[in-house]
Amino acid sequence: MCQLCYAPSSSSSSASSPRPWAARRAFLLAAGAAATAPVLAQVNVGEASRMRSLVPADKLETAAAQQYSQLLQQAQAQKALAPESSPQLQRIRGIASRLIPQAARWNDRAKAWRWEVNLIGSKSVNAFCMPGGKIAIFSGLVAAITPSDDELAMVMGHEMAHALREHARARIAKSQGTGALLSLGAQLFGLGQLGDVAANVGTQLITLKFSRDDEIEADLVGLELAARGGFNPEASVSLWQKMAKAGGGSSGGFLSTHPAGPERMHRLQENIPRVRGLYREAVARR
Repeated sequence: MCQLCYAPSSSSSSASSPRPWAARRAFLLAAGAAATAPVLAQVNVGEASRMRSLVPADKLETAAAQQYSQLLQQAQAQKALAPESSPQLQRIRGIASRLIPQAARWNDRAKAWRWEVNLIGSKSVNAFCMPGGKIAIFSGLVAAITPSDDELAMVMGHEMAHALREHARARIAKSQGTGALLSLGAQLFGLGQLGDVAANVGTQLITLKFSRDDEIEADLVGLELAARGGFNPEASVSLWQKMAKAGGGSSGGFLSTHPAGPERMHRLQENIPRVRGLYREAVARR
């Protein structure tokens, strides 16, 4: 409650109800606060984990950039990195270009991220977005489910949501333990071997498994990101239907860490009406 709005005046008793102007002022202040909030969300995922604050965001993003660069170098050496002229890469980057402008609604740091989007030739059915906006799609995922643009936007939105909600940052904080975390923090701040820590953290960022709650958040935030980008939210359900047909957890990679169960599809179906208006507005602007 706003104490300034509801504080009793000198001419009224503490038991009296707030004056009309006070009620109006409270409403306007509340509306103003909502209008300036960092997230004007249609889906409800609550606040991001406070555990993430135990790991410095900028250091983690630096480690992620280093690991991503190494991955691209390895892919390049194996002739598995899609060239700039690749139609499939251009397709993926085109989808990303409609999602990235929506990112700052969920994380103000995203405004300064140096986003990268690449396609890696691999049988792995996988995709990820590392902290700092480093996105990779593996050709095996595209081959396994032959997604439409709308469905691919749901995959990318989901992975971007993990980065925007800083799930990796929180998971690393939780998994390190207090003692190890203090050591990690000291090294990240230049009091130890920064290179070794960056490499270890970077490796975790690719292999990290998120919790069920993280996955729920990523599904819903990704759904809204895609809708705001002008991608049909109904594709969130058809995507997971295709995932289920592709083999579920038995296919490894994305499918093993993102099981396509009926609960997941039901939750998305429940939230589609909340973002359908955003989708229609985005389509009307195009």
